[in-house]
Amino acid sequence: MAQEIRSVIARSRDTLLADTLGVIALMVMLFVGLALPGLI
Repeated sequence: MAQEIRSVIARSRDTLLADTLGVIALMVMLFVGLALPGLI
């Protein structure tokens, strides 16, 4: 199982950074959207 995970990460290393940045952007938008009604 661990070997499979390592091979998947090794094969998709170039898209891993883009996917990580996308997840971070979605989390930021979620937190901003949830905090926005409290600011207004």
